[in-house]
Amino acid sequence: MARPAAQVLTLLELLQSGGIRTLTELADRLGVDPRTVRRYVAHLIDLDVPVESVRGRHGGYRLASGFRMPPLMLSDDEALAVLLGLIAGRRTGLATTTGTASETAAAKIRRVLPERLARKLDTVLESLAFTAAPGEFALPETAVLLTVADAVRHCRPVAITYSGGDGRRSARTVHPYGLVAHSGRWYVTGVDPDLGADRTFRLDRIADARTLPGSFEAPAGVDPVRRVLSGLAGAPYRHRVSLRIQATVEHIRSRLPAGVAELDPDPEGGGWVRAELRAERLDWIPGVLASLDRPFVIERPDELRGLVAALADRLAAAARATSGGA
Repeated sequence: MARPAAQVLTLLELLQSGGIRTLTELADRLGVDPRTVRRYVAHLIDLDVPVESVRGRHGGYRLASGFRMPPLMLSDDEALAVLLGLIAGRRTGLATTTGTASETAAAKIRRVLPERLARKLDTVLESLAFTAAPGEFALPETAVLLTVADAVRHCRPVAITYSGGDGRRSARTVHPYGLVAHSGRWYVTGVDPDLGADRTFRLDRIADARTLPGSFEAPAGVDPVRRVLSGLAGAPYRHRVSLRIQATVEHIRSRLPAGVAELDPDPEGGGWVRAELRAERLDWIPGVLASLDRPFVIERPDELRGLVAALADRLAAAARATSGGA
């Protein structure tokens, strides 16, 4: 038979799952009578856990807002999910400049875990490997992230101090439509009301953010992710590349995602798609085209033709080489 202390903690875990729990439901889940449930509730209240009694036909017990946060209780699956989430967040840049926060949070969780569970989690973490090296990401300030997120939710204009790619600072006003995390960076997309133009800003380049009075109405059907990816694909780079590829959009997207290229199916059919992209370097594109394994035509730049031909020569030479060749 479970000890009373364990039963009280089980009751707390049931209440932490949210909503109102009826007396009958709690008694059934704990395997005790209703009178014992009331006694367990009294124990929680003695521990300053804010349990509220709800009267009426659908009444019962629930956790009420109180002076202190109730003790956090995690199942094995929940503890593993939280720790892996913290690790993944650090690896992918989904964190803030309070970089130690995720590490200290993970340490706190591991410190209070039962030894049995801690050993299991350590086994998972020691066995876990990532296909990519840890990224070095420029991360946003926590205050900036929270201010912008609140402005997005309540459709409030926000004033920001922004540093452009050239390092110049400027004061901007933004009507923010959404936050987007992409490739280890945070972005906010919206409209600059002074210019009447769409804008996308990197959060790590925002030194200060302040919510302004008033509100705005976001356009219906706005897609922040599409706006950010389209903006990145159209950003100025050294080379402008135009290709025609005979393949489905889905197949091309497997090698050229939306943040890299804009795709436009040929209206005349034939299964051809025009891919427009911008790049600082061209040396990676021949390998991508080879991996697509579909017919393609290079429209520009001419420099890319030479790189593709050079790759083809190297592949042909490798195919002709014998095992005893130099």
